[in-house]
Amino acid sequence: MAIATRYRAAFFDPDALRHPVPTFPWKSAPAGLATRRQLRAEGLRPGGQEIAAQVLWRGVGGVRTAYLYRVALALPKRTATPAQLAAIGEALRARRTCSTCGTERTYYIPRKFGECLTCAGMES
Repeated sequence: MAIATRYRAAFFDPDALRHPVPTFPWKSAPAGLATRRQLRAEGLRPGGQEIAAQVLWRGVGGVRTAYLYRVALALPKRTATPAQLAAIGEALRARRTCSTCGTERTYYIPRKFGECLTCAGMES
């Protein structure tokens, strides 16, 4: 693999000689490794495995890091139980219900007002 710039060379450490884990520059990670977001897009999760490598790049605020996990060791994403889904539904319904008039709205009640826009006088 040819490293074209000093920037990329600074972040290229596949043998972990300068960094605690193997390190690669942006868009240079080997096949078989993926970030959490990439795993989630495939319906997987790290499943408690250790970080296998990292990607470093210069971004807003300095050097940014993305940890990589082995795809072969990843586990399927967990799904919520029916009871968990029901609890989430109730919590979201409570966020849409006005405490003043008791009406369930199609939007979440603004915390700023603590009541629906009609009761707060913001809607005519």
